[in-house]
Amino acid sequence: MANIRVRQAAQYVGLSKSLLDKLRCWGQGPTFIKLGSSVIYRTEDLDTWLAANRRSANDNSPARAAAA
Repeated sequence: MANIRVRQAAQYVGLSKSLLDKLRCWGQGPTFIKLGSSVIYRTEDLDTWLAANRRSANDNSPARAAAA
């Protein structure tokens, strides 16, 4: 398990740094650690967040249908 900074975390999950920052502020991003003014992500938490947000092209779950 590694700890990485925001820019590295954004690359890890395939998002821009600004979108990852916004998701964190909105409470929709992966779990993070705040150390003073620094934000740190654990790669284990990033993997968990990615798995929880995985969708297939034909996903018809209620949450996805309600958003449409």
